[in-house]
Amino acid sequence: MPVFDEVVHAPNRLQICAMLAAVGSAGFSVVRDDLGISDSALSKQVKVLQTVGYVKPAKTSGQAHRSTWLSPTAAGRDALAGHLAELRRIADPAQPES
Repeated sequence: MPVFDEVVHAPNRLQICAMLAAVGSAGFSVVRDDLGISDSALSKQVKVLQTVGYVKPAKTSGQAHRSTWLSPTAAGRDALAGHLAELRRIADPAQPES
């Protein structure tokens, strides 16, 4: 169902949601590097997404270090799909007729 989602709409959060929807889960550092932002900036955006239930972080412990993985929730996938559908609906009148 098309619905504009203010949480998803912010550029970094939109990129995070799209990336996670495409791959299922990704390491914090991979998402950070792909977006080209700092750890603190990504943490802030993930916290917003986590608070509304769109992303679930999970900490793992390896032999050498701990890492954080980010995964989309079902609600997060639905929110992204609805937001993208609404953006398409909004932009559709601007498309030139073939």
